[in-house]
Amino acid sequence: MKLKKRIVLAYSGGLDTSIILKWLQENYKAEVICYTADIGQKINKKKIISNAKKLGVRKIVIKDLKNVFIKDYVFPMLRGHAIYEGAYLLGTSIARPLIAKDQIRVAKKFNAYAVSHGSTGKGNDQVRFELGYHYFGPKIKIIAPWRIWKLKSRSDLINYAKKNNISIPKDKKGAPPFSVDDNLFHTSTEGKVLENPKNSAPEYIFQRSISPEKAPNKATYLSIKFKNGDPIEVNGKKLQPAKLLEKLNLIAGKNGIGRVDLVENRFLRIKSRGVYETPGGTLLINAHRAIESVTLDKKTMHDKDNIMTRYAELIYNGYWFSKERLKLQKIVDYKKNKVNGIVKLKLYKGNIMIVSRQTKSSAYSLKRVSFEENKTFNKIYVEKFINFHKKKLQS
Repeated sequence: MKLKKRIVLAYSGGLDTSIILKWLQENYKAEVICYTADIGQKINKKKIISNAKKLGVRKIVIKDLKNVFIKDYVFPMLRGHAIYEGAYLLGTSIARPLIAKDQIRVAKKFNAYAVSHGSTGKGNDQVRFELGYHYFGPKIKIIAPWRIWKLKSRSDLINYAKKNNISIPKDKKGAPPFSVDDNLFHTSTEGKVLENPKNSAPEYIFQRSISPEKAPNKATYLSIKFKNGDPIEVNGKKLQPAKLLEKLNLIAGKNGIGRVDLVENRFLRIKSRGVYETPGGTLLINAHRAIESVTLDKKTMHDKDNIMTRYAELIYNGYWFSKERLKLQKIVDYKKNKVNGIVKLKLYKGNIMIVSRQTKSSAYSLKRVSFEENKTFNKIYVEKFINFHKKKLQS
């Protein structure tokens, strides 16, 4: 008896991926294996399993990747101070490579001939997923339903769901919902009223931060300890990567920190407007720059700054596993072993202020910087330095 072909679908348990699941079964006559990566998003495991089983799925894989996600993807990115177009901390972008990598692992484990995802035809995620698929499984077929099926509208999806007895949540029956993506690092919201950039973002869309106006009237203080460039403690307590970010998300969110409203340039040359919340990540990138300022030399810091725009763009475009990104990561991590110490922050109504930086590093010299007269800095050297650059200016 010939074995049935298998497809591994990136499955959330929601309406869209349930429709894709049924569509794959109908059009490819294959066994569909449902795969969910738990990277800290709001997840209902019972619902995922129940919805998949209703559609005849026998194999459902839910993988907890939270610590891997933060330690091996978010932290290296934060060490590079990656910010896309001056504002976006790349919360969705950095998650896709990990999901793609693990989805291919599952496909190989079950000898699947194809993988599938639910990314739309206009978005960046389809590129990010498929570059990851290709890197780890170049011989595995990729099925992108939104680019090939005949379902063109929300009403088409609803009708297809009704025809196939797929349950439709009440909030999905009317107008298209906001497009929301979340993980432990961030939440993004797009669509509906946000599509017109003249409209302000309604307060009710924010999920992990309160407005600065409603934040406490008293400042919050906290400390973050870094070792080899990565955060390891909050307020003196050592925490695993996922737990550390969870704690920072709560503290920052309560103080109205981490909101960004951005019109960005997608990889596919479409402008889109998104509202992002990255509370804990916003604290970390500020604290990391602060500890680097007293532990790294000028050249190392400026070399990092010079590559940041390209480094961020590679992540945004889905090139996390590319040779170029890996090459830039070496520049990012050069001397990261020197980035050790504690940064104290003051949080107040959406603002982050650096209170203190403590380190055993000798990069910052109190003697050399002091305005008091001392013998550690040769004033004659300064005059020679300026004269040299006068000549260079004219050359």
